[in-house]
Amino acid sequence: MSFLARIFQYLFWLIVVVWGIRLVRWLFGRALGEAARTNIQGGSNLETQTRRLVRDPVCGVHVAEVMAIPLREGSETVHFCSTQCRDKYAAGLRKYAANS
Repeated sequence: MSFLARIFQYLFWLIVVVWGIRLVRWLFGRALGEAARTNIQGGSNLETQTRRLVRDPVCGVHVAEVMAIPLREGSETVHFCSTQCRDKYAAGLRKYAANS
């Protein structure tokens, strides 16, 4: 094969590979873009709740709202990281209520 034929063959395959990579990137980008738009427009309620953090009033740890242990106190809901923190908080409330 002559030198010029090899150069043209190399350039041809280089163009084919570059276009193939661009095509694959475009297809994946389009699929990921549609998935992101779906999550923004009509994403599941669970995903939006996991982004909200609540603070445990006993130990101060921040916990995802869906993972926290809730305790209704009148019209207010207090969230805890563990049952031990919840029980400690409830015992403190009873102690203060007994002194009133």
